[in-house]
Amino acid sequence: MGQGMEEEVAQSVSDLPVQNPHGEEFSAADLTWVKYASSEHHCDDVALIPYDRMEAFISGESSNPECPTRFHIERSRKREEGSLREYRSDEYLLHRIYWCSFGPENYGEGGTILPSRKFRLNTRNRAARPQSMRGCTCHFAIKRLYARPSLLLIIYHERRHVNKSGFICHGPLDRDAIGPGARRVPYVGSEIQQQTMSLIYLGVPEENILQTHIDGIQRYCSSDAKVDSLASQYVQKLGMIIKRSTHELDLDDQASIRMWVDRNKKSVFFYQDSTETDAFILGIQTEWQCQQMMRFGHQSLLASHSSFGVSKLKYPLHTLLVFDSMQHALPVAWIITRSVTKKDTLKWMRALTDRIHSIDSTWRISGFIIDDPASELDPIRDVFACPVLFSLWHIRRTWLKNIMRKCSNIEVQREIFIQLGKIVYSIWSEKNPMNALEQLFQDFVDQTAFIKYFKSFWVPKLEMWIDSIRNLPLASQESCVAIEAYHLKLKAKAYDDVLLDALQRVDWLVHKLTTELHSSYWINLFADESGSFPEVKAEYIASTSWQRALQIPDEAVHFDNNEPHSAKVASQKDPSQMWTGNLCKHALKVNMMCGARKDFQPSLSLQSFQRVLLGLWQKPMDDSFSLDLSVAWAMQMQERIQHVAELATSDGIAQVAEKLPIQWTRRRGRRTATKRTSPVVLPHSNSSLQRNSTPTKNRKRKKLSTFSG
Repeated sequence: MGQGMEEEVAQSVSDLPVQNPHGEEFSAADLTWVKYASSEHHCDDVALIPYDRMEAFISGESSNPECPTRFHIERSRKREEGSLREYRSDEYLLHRIYWCSFGPENYGEGGTILPSRKFRLNTRNRAARPQSMRGCTCHFAIKRLYARPSLLLIIYHERRHVNKSGFICHGPLDRDAIGPGARRVPYVGSEIQQQTMSLIYLGVPEENILQTHIDGIQRYCSSDAKVDSLASQYVQKLGMIIKRSTHELDLDDQASIRMWVDRNKKSVFFYQDSTETDAFILGIQTEWQCQQMMRFGHQSLLASHSSFGVSKLKYPLHTLLVFDSMQHALPVAWIITRSVTKKDTLKWMRALTDRIHSIDSTWRISGFIIDDPASELDPIRDVFACPVLFSLWHIRRTWLKNIMRKCSNIEVQREIFIQLGKIVYSIWSEKNPMNALEQLFQDFVDQTAFIKYFKSFWVPKLEMWIDSIRNLPLASQESCVAIEAYHLKLKAKAYDDVLLDALQRVDWLVHKLTTELHSSYWINLFADESGSFPEVKAEYIASTSWQRALQIPDEAVHFDNNEPHSAKVASQKDPSQMWTGNLCKHALKVNMMCGARKDFQPSLSLQSFQRVLLGLWQKPMDDSFSLDLSVAWAMQMQERIQHVAELATSDGIAQVAEKLPIQWTRRRGRRTATKRTSPVVLPHSNSSLQRNSTPTKNRKRKKLSTFSG
């Protein structure tokens, strides 16, 4: 591999020539490799290329015809410019280790006898399974040089796609891949297989799946009658495997889960078996989910969908969600447990963040959304070190569902919901919310079914909900409808044609999550970003009420001055039909337009945020640093809100950018250049304020100057 191999050993990166092969992609075969030795590297093969050609090299290496693969980031580290006072020629700004996706683990070997069995099942599939770990040792490292940021140093530790025994472990040259015809079988990568599986789960006709599958494998080989025949066999076999697959790996549910965990170690970030002292906890996150959590969760929001299936499932399901570019909620981790204690919550949260930080140590979120007032906040603040927000999607949906179920009159439904809204809005006023509640009971005393339900189910815990709404900032309505859309999809997938006895098995829930639900979200995001499946993309975009509301023109909304608390929306299919709506696209469209009208109250989330800002502004005067910090945060958030409002009402970002002042920064001295400025975290209590924000002597004003707008 390579055009030549130098016998001399280079002692400095400065002695290496910069290589820039022609073409959109290039591989190791297009480079001249040099032996390089240092205190960190023991005579490895290295090459120096421009930093902006990094993706071209990785793509070229993945397209190796002998061993086609994809390389994943095994570890990653970063440092900022100016952070080192002294450095060697091979010091890095960015350091990543890329490993062949068929390694480093090997899950195709071994196997243990289950406690409930006296024999070992021969379940190893001899067919090609390129998505499984085969123990491949091929890996390389890249370094964006600290001294020369425009250059990239490639260190190839192992260029052969072999296992620890030295045998080829995947690709057409692997004799054990799928039998004697491995050389003639087209390569099927993990992305192609996941795409084919997702289409099968969606119920797409087989002929359409086959054509899509053939289009995918043509990236690695030319199409002919033999390839088409083998592709057809592959799709048919995969479909049969999916139809015949079962969640019961063992008759005993606990043994079945242990077996699943042992087979899918790459998708399990935390596992604790149930004992007399420990609660059952299973944390699931696939590689794709990990990628989306790093991609959409960094410097953004992470949401919690908690306690799904409390009354139906053996163990409730807790889901962590991120929001993609279209503000759709994507599940990035599933936690199956009944325990909500601080101790157990802290365990799986730390395990999850440790997994993310092992790949990118700079990853962090900006906020964490909860939907249950009984949630423990200390583990969230300890692990994620971010503000906590509260979502009203659950309470709003439950109220609406029971109003419509227990009250048959549409006008009565609307009036009850208006009265419930007054209870929530009175939380930030001087009025007592309980007075509005008593008024509700008096005005609708004839609605016995709903009043009985509300008194028995909500009155005992309404004070807990009110305290959470009053003390925590509220999440936006857009995020609420995204979480609700995930809830509806999860409910449809989980309870669709299911037997009652299956609900009491954990392996059934795991099977549902990792097959149907995972494949559904994978194909949705793939269609949205690649444009490969227009119908799937259109359905995905319209999966939330918020996106459907954006499609309604403003002219379709009609306000009535005689009824200030309601509005009517003309149907897009039949303009003569008017909707008063509940939590649907029509209600959301009305809320969007009410934001610009002065005769309507601000949204709940805005009122909640205003209360937070006022609380920061009204810090006690005797605490000078707390006051300065509060003023800085309040001014910063005010400027951000103003910029967002200007952007929403302007024709483009250029008009807003022209009004922004030029920000000048001073050049730091040599003493402060070695210290990295940590991001300032909004304190949640006086103790955290003292722990995280207490300045040293004569440095208070200097730290406040680090706040950026």
